[in-house]
Amino acid sequence: MSRIGNKAVEIPAKVKVNVAGSKVAVEGPKGKLDWTLPKGIKANVADNQVALVRDAETRSVKALHGLSRALINNMVIGVSEGFTKQLEIEGVGFKAAVQGKNLNLSLGFSHPILFPIPTDIKITVTDNTKIAIHGADKKTVGQVAADIRRFYPPEPYKGKGVRYAGEQIRRKEGKTVQ
Repeated sequence: MSRIGNKAVEIPAKVKVNVAGSKVAVEGPKGKLDWTLPKGIKANVADNQVALVRDAETRSVKALHGLSRALINNMVIGVSEGFTKQLEIEGVGFKAAVQGKNLNLSLGFSHPILFPIPTDIKITVTDNTKIAIHGADKKTVGQVAADIRRFYPPEPYKGKGVRYAGEQIRRKEGKTVQ
């Protein structure tokens, strides 16, 4: 029994959810998202709630039941409130700037890194070292943050690099002279 899959997803006032066959489309003030339900899962919209039911009791369908409910819940939250990831840049001379449809990163390499910003993502830079990534799709926001962090992950000796806001870096002790 999936405890998460059996819970209904509440639909806020500004959000519209359409279910056509196995296609779920969610539309709200922050954008539109759609997703195809896996085989064995059906969705019904009634009384400002989305209820998911499964056809079979196999292990894989039970697992997909909770997953489907969580993804639809994330879609509803995304189009109504949106998702945000915060990144911080640490290091002397390390900085970021938004230039048109690109994020320009200076991370100590001999060349600047130009990261193309996806169309459904909004990136803002404050203080040249704090990057905020906003969007309706939780997966895309997290992936963009991970891609930016991958250019220069925080290193353990001086702590330089791109990190998530609040991320703790375990520091190592450097070499000692005998």
